[in-house]
Amino acid sequence: MPRINKTVILALLTVTSSLFLLFQLYYYRLYLSKDGTRNFIDKGSTSSSSAQWNVVKKFLDLVARHHLPVYLIDPVILRLLTSDSLLLKESDPKEQSCKLLCTERKFITFALFAKLWKYDSALAHSAGEYGFELLELRGKDPRLAGMDDLSGMEIPLHFLFRLQSFAVHLVVFYERSGNYLWHGPLRLKSDMDKKFVPFRKLDFGRYAGAYDRPELLLTTLDGLQVHIPKNISRFLDEVTGARFLECRYKEARVFYQQYPYDTSQDAVEFRKKAKALLLLAAETLNSLGVRFWLSSGTCLGWFRQCNIIPYSKDVDLGVWIKDYRSDIIAAFEKAGLPIKHRFGKVEDSLELSFQGTDVKLDIFFFYEEDNYVWNGGTQAKTGKKFKYIFPKFTLCWTELAELKVRVPCETLKYIEANYGKNWYIPLKIWDWKSSPANVQENGIWPLREWDEVIQVY
Repeated sequence: MPRINKTVILALLTVTSSLFLLFQLYYYRLYLSKDGTRNFIDKGSTSSSSAQWNVVKKFLDLVARHHLPVYLIDPVILRLLTSDSLLLKESDPKEQSCKLLCTERKFITFALFAKLWKYDSALAHSAGEYGFELLELRGKDPRLAGMDDLSGMEIPLHFLFRLQSFAVHLVVFYERSGNYLWHGPLRLKSDMDKKFVPFRKLDFGRYAGAYDRPELLLTTLDGLQVHIPKNISRFLDEVTGARFLECRYKEARVFYQQYPYDTSQDAVEFRKKAKALLLLAAETLNSLGVRFWLSSGTCLGWFRQCNIIPYSKDVDLGVWIKDYRSDIIAAFEKAGLPIKHRFGKVEDSLELSFQGTDVKLDIFFFYEEDNYVWNGGTQAKTGKKFKYIFPKFTLCWTELAELKVRVPCETLKYIEANYGKNWYIPLKIWDWKSSPANVQENGIWPLREWDEVIQVY
């Protein structure tokens, strides 16, 4: 057999390797979408993208005609923008290819500032002129709800603009008293128009949500001018934890029928001071980027009676220990709240207390185990440690005293763990070492650690 030159062999291997690499690049380009999922492109894909692009364009023309202040909030598209240089290099306005606005889904989501829009029934007529079939979903306005009126008037919450096999989902955002934006839940009824049934997979707004008002940026995407949140990453972070729980006004009214609302001067003064303290605590923790939620008696007051319990004497907040920052104490003292005591340590049972104007602020740090979470307590005189066990929970937004704050989403389980099955009965006598349903003794701090773990100021 003739001998093959090594140079020829190397050349053949190089060519083969290059061809394989080109094949891989072609495969990924053809069969994988930007998020890494399979995207088998058929002959109709180009026409499908073109049709979807035209739907978006018609929608933008329609809202411009009615001066509707809309902006793009579709999480899938915004995630593409965070990793795509096209956000900074605006696409050619003449280019009509649908690289960003068109996805494998049959819908795209926008938001509408209700405060800057006066509801006009002519919108439905104009939508028909543009070829859209319009579905309007309404619900009660929670801003008008209260102990005196549980009915509330209905307001538009969501719009679906359907054209061909695509839909534009428009979420209506309302400004709440806590100076934040709120949208109602998206509830597609089982008897809805069959033409809208394919859009039951809409993934934005299944629950009511709360957001900060975003600063908007006008950019060009796929040749269309669109407003988007300027800080996309922050908005996407909000999406993951936006779920909002409304105060239970109906249950609160039943509670006050049995236990009349305390209108005494002391109660009025305490609620006023507690609200001011809660606002100051929220501003301080938010400035540090530390998540917190209503805990203990403050959480019970929100859940049971939609208000602050007037005889509780303090404001209670929970914070994950993983969110602890060493400058928390300095930040509170700078805000005018001196440290009252510090119990425990970061590794175990940390608790901070600050002194407000006649009202104390307690911050309990929560630790996570495999099957539960807990916070600790320390008795200053004896060094005894206590542990309060809670089932695992997630965090939701709500409003208390006109402030946007977090609470455990699984609020009932959280309350029952702390106060037992009879949580709805007011108790003015409460011993933190023995009264809670979830308290258990947790040993004693070694005497050599007392200077570190028991600090009273």
